[in-house]
Amino acid sequence: MKQFIAFVRKEFNHILRDRRTILILLVMPIVQIILFGFAITTEVKDTPMAILDPSKDEATRQVTEQLAASRFFTLVSELRSTEEVEKAFQKGDVKLVVVFSDNFQSNLFHTGEAAVQIIADASDPNQASTFTNYASNIITTVYLDLASKTQIITGDIRPLRIIPEIKMLYNPQMKGAYSFVPGVMGLVLVLICTMMTSISIVREKEMGTMEVLLVSPVKPIYILLAKITPYFALSVINLTSILLLSVFVLGVPIKGSLSLLILFSLLFIFVGLTLGLLVSNIVKTQVAAMIFSGVVMMMPTLLLSGMIFPIDSMPKILQWISVIPPNRWYIEGVVKLMIQGVSAKFVLKEFVILGLMAVLLLAVSLKKFNVRLSK
Repeated sequence: MKQFIAFVRKEFNHILRDRRTILILLVMPIVQIILFGFAITTEVKDTPMAILDPSKDEATRQVTEQLAASRFFTLVSELRSTEEVEKAFQKGDVKLVVVFSDNFQSNLFHTGEAAVQIIADASDPNQASTFTNYASNIITTVYLDLASKTQIITGDIRPLRIIPEIKMLYNPQMKGAYSFVPGVMGLVLVLICTMMTSISIVREKEMGTMEVLLVSPVKPIYILLAKITPYFALSVINLTSILLLSVFVLGVPIKGSLSLLILFSLLFIFVGLTLGLLVSNIVKTQVAAMIFSGVVMMMPTLLLSGMIFPIDSMPKILQWISVIPPNRWYIEGVVKLMIQGVSAKFVLKEFVILGLMAVLLLAVSLKKFNVRLSK
């Protein structure tokens, strides 16, 4: 029995000395339960919304207040003209715009009918259907309340009707492929690119050829770039096949600039490759590199990139963390370029963020590689 206890104590000591094991055993379950508990939700909350209200009367004010007070919508701006509606969607500021007709209250009380248009970004048709239904139900509740109050005050039993007209922008056919193609593109490219390069430096070390690299006169930056160049070329082939399948098999058109979409995708591929280089410099074995790049990265890529679950519905802390995965910015950029067909100025933010990520990851990878050289 003493021998058994001694072996158990030895195993505990091995585990407690290994920080990575402690991280996996104790910290990872906490992170997973928080992410799965708060990020995995199909409920639509805090959807950014804008209002175009030319009449600005009591009836439109009540509808606007009820929409803004609900947990489903957040009023982010009040538009002044119909030209601003398209720009608000292109900038990515809103997912829903409610447009009231001129003389809304006057038409409602004099003719018994008034029109309101609900315009939704249908890049994700499931979300669009959900928050247009929410908006329609809230508007219906408001006009029923208005009708009952009017009948009590005036004695007029004539029915009042607010007619919601729903317009699905960018995806009027409500095709599901429009929502998952950008996310799948980002998932496939980043995982393949990261896994391919994550084993490059580790493989050299395990095969005993790292010494050749260490004593070569080639600068570390050129070694790292040489490592990712073949994978970059192969990733270009992957990108070509993905775009061809998306357009000709899945039926998702490229409404924007094809050259801009390719340039944006190449930048994202470079980010994935440099991320793999960083992993390769940190871990010590090929198995660990594959596990880290393929398994550990899968969770934030799926949950925090907006690929499956809406970021606006997550708690604020997870929304802040979601700016870290590069997939989020790639998906947003692809939706704008491929689905919405916007110009270059509307994806400038995504270009800049991915560019900064590429530079930062390459610099950190070079720093880690220099540490190896000094040792």
